[in-house]
Amino acid sequence: MDKTTAQNDRSVKDYIASLDEQTAQDSQVLTQMMQRISGHAPRLWNVGTLGFDTYHYKYDSGREGDGLIIGFYPRKGKITVYVMDGTARYSEFLAKLGKYTTTGYCLYIKHLHDIDLPILEKIVQKSYENIKSKSQDGPITQILWQTAKK
Repeated sequence: MDKTTAQNDRSVKDYIASLDEQTAQDSQVLTQMMQRISGHAPRLWNVGTLGFDTYHYKYDSGREGDGLIIGFYPRKGKITVYVMDGTARYSEFLAKLGKYTTTGYCLYIKHLHDIDLPILEKIVQKSYENIKSKSQDGPITQILWQTAKK
């Protein structure tokens, strides 16, 4: 397995409890949302990413591993929500989301009260469904966010 996507056996509950109060509250809301969407309990990845469900990838370069389908990384003052199939694909929803910034597959939110939570849920739901459908016929063979429609 690729070291950058290694799952961690630490307790999700203990991890969330170690966060500051606001980040822990936001994390509980996101955990409930993503668990409802995916039907999977969260797993810790790397140093603090909470991931829900996985897909397998295998690129022509020979690189192979497992990635999270949906997830987030809670930090004080900035929560990163991973949109693994690319934020550009969801520009219509992002226009209505509220205060955030993005990169290729990361959506950065300071606090959940800064955004329209039902809009975020639609983005996460659509991203989950898209990646899940692409991964049903075997490994994903390209980096999804780099191939997203703009």
